[in-house]
Amino acid sequence: MNADPESKTKAKVVPLKGSKCPMCGKPATLDMRPFCSKRCADLDLGRWLNGEYRMPTNEAPGDAEAGLDGDEDV
Repeated sequence: MNADPESKTKAKVVPLKGSKCPMCGKPATLDMRPFCSKRCADLDLGRWLNGEYRMPTNEAPGDAEAGLDGDEDV
């Protein structure tokens, strides 16, 4: 048994198996998880900012704000 206290801090961290980049499918890296690179992370951010991940609804753009006031006639 190794009594060196520094050996515990130098232990290798093994990523979970099957962790793939959601953008390209390459293995994810620990520093950019869940992505494999900064490029894939930036592509995903661009999709969020462009509204590509929004959920479609039947509401008009002003309907959501009107319901927050609490002044509706019921």
